[in-house]
Amino acid sequence: MKIIKTIAILVFAGAVLLSCKQNTEVAEKIIPHNEQKESSKIKKEIAAENIQSASFKIEGMTCAMGCAKTIQDELTDLEGVQTAEVDFDKKIASVTFDKTVQNQESLTKIVQATGDGSTYKVSEFK
Repeated sequence: MKIIKTIAILVFAGAVLLSCKQNTEVAEKIIPHNEQKESSKIKKEIAAENIQSASFKIEGMTCAMGCAKTIQDELTDLEGVQTAEVDFDKKIASVTFDKTVQNQESLTKIVQATGDGSTYKVSEFK
């Protein structure tokens, strides 16, 4: 009986050790992929004379983590956008962008396209 228990413990310990090693290998494979993805997000610097800031109201947002965060991510990922912040409570977006690449119309279209085209409304563009 002791031999069966000993064998069972050894098999269990071996399985645990092997599974931990496999998880480490998987994690090592994932990390370089993430690092590569972040390096592809590096944007070109905007010439100082082309930097423009704008703020505008966004109506139709219902939550901070879904709506506001999604709109902010969409704006931030745009070519020519340096920074974008969406404040859910104030319902205001603030964007710093390259005026030779983006404009009021393109930013408005991106925000409205983030929903179904009628969910988010942009107004009071400053």
